[in-house]
Amino acid sequence: MISIKTAIILPAYNEELTIEKTIRAFHEEVPTADIYVINNASVDATEELATRTLKELPCGGRVINENRKGKGNAVRRAFLEIDADIYVMSDADMTYPANRIHDLIKPIQDGTADVVVGDRHSAGHYASENKRALHNFGNHLVKNMVNKLFNANLADIMSGYRAFNKKFVKTYPILVEEFEIETDMTLHTLDKRFRILEMPVEYQDRPEGSESKLNTIKDGTKVIFTIFRILRYYRPLMFFGIISVLLATLGIVFGYHVVEEWVRDGTVNHLPLAVLATGLELLAALSLAVGLILDSIIHLDKNAFELELLKRKK
Repeated sequence: MISIKTAIILPAYNEELTIEKTIRAFHEEVPTADIYVINNASVDATEELATRTLKELPCGGRVINENRKGKGNAVRRAFLEIDADIYVMSDADMTYPANRIHDLIKPIQDGTADVVVGDRHSAGHYASENKRALHNFGNHLVKNMVNKLFNANLADIMSGYRAFNKKFVKTYPILVEEFEIETDMTLHTLDKRFRILEMPVEYQDRPEGSESKLNTIKDGTKVIFTIFRILRYYRPLMFFGIISVLLATLGIVFGYHVVEEWVRDGTVNHLPLAVLATGLELLAALSLAVGLILDSIIHLDKNAFELELLKRKK
């Protein structure tokens, strides 16, 4: 019988109140799994508590230190250093139920999915537990846009409770650094046509005394930039096409009186306006050309990625 190696990844930044309980909860559910705590520049006792707990159980895995702050950096370090057949990622704050890990890894074991996401929204747990209304709004905004652009029907774009197979982990370049990592994972999954499933899971807010690392204003701004980034990187023809239409429209508005003057009088007296209108139309054409070029490059990149997958063993 072939042994399947499972790695549980717990990115942690100042989680001394919950890290021990989180480790023990996952070890109880999957005693054979290796548990890796990615200590992301914590200044509290997170590292010491995690190290002690892993030794006491005893449990395979270890504490990996990543001094560059940001969840994206922590997950990147884990994916680079850890070798396993199945990877499970969860927050270290006791917000996700460890007992649902079996539901997440089963489709990976069966070979029916490459990525399985713990869906917090379908059963209404996130809306009832999360006290940050603007975060709910941001989640829905990004979710609706991603679903529309990729013709998907996902309920939870930003869940931090996920399982992956090795093929996904070792072909996923992590370029983001902070909490947008979950959104980026989802985009990579859809764009590269990995099989993704969602499993409804319970969600509970952080225990009293444990503070969220999210900031409504800061992360809300990131949501807006995420939307622009999705269009620019994944749908460049649409992104630059919209800019082209806007510039062309402005060019027509500013140039209308110039053309009317030339037709009526045979001369152009408002030369600066004519230069402005001409410049806007040239920029519109340039923007459209950039969109077409980038769209072709993305197509070639997808082709190269598919060939790379064909070379890899399951």
